[in-house]
Amino acid sequence: MAFVLITGATGFVGRNLAADLLRRGHRVRALARNGAEKRVAQGCEGVTGDPLNSATFRESVAPADTFVQLVGVSHPSPAKAAEFRSIDLAAAKAGLESARYAGVRHFVYVSVAHPAPVMKEYIAARSEAEEAIRASGLKATIVRPWYVLGPGRRWPLLLLPMYWLLGALPQTRDSARRLGLVTIEQMIAALARAVETPPAGVRIVEVPEIRSGRF
Repeated sequence: MAFVLITGATGFVGRNLAADLLRRGHRVRALARNGAEKRVAQGCEGVTGDPLNSATFRESVAPADTFVQLVGVSHPSPAKAAEFRSIDLAAAKAGLESARYAGVRHFVYVSVAHPAPVMKEYIAARSEAEEAIRASGLKATIVRPWYVLGPGRRWPLLLLPMYWLLGALPQTRDSARRLGLVTIEQMIAALARAVETPPAGVRIVEVPEIRSGRF
């Protein structure tokens, strides 16, 4: 059984992941901002803190052995370029600092598929966070979805004919696979598998592995 601390635990992925880990018998501690504690999944141990400021929650991480970093700007778009650094990157660095302070054995980070022709600022912020993880010396799993489908998040299904066409052409097949869509069920299963099978170093999980559940 793992003892998992989740930042971003009140969000779309976080609530689903917390509930799934609890069903699997893991112990889950959920970080939430002041006033949002009631939004964490039932059964979690709630921790109040600012995910952008490690000083507000680092003492609450231990004795968790796994740290799952999920904080990020909701519904990313090119218009939110400044927020990718002030929120996504800042939260990742605060989470990493807190994980190292607490001596966790496994850091799980949800990044983004890349390279890609769009969302360059978003990818740059996530890539910088990945580099910080590698430099930390922690064992880590970096999960790289492109877009996670779920309730209220299904408009990209309109792009499926384009994905089919790109996947059929040899020159665009790799990009279509790397930037493919994943469902919330596939994403949660991949994250749960990551929690349950810590790597020996830094492991990268791309879209094909998220879809297949094998990595």
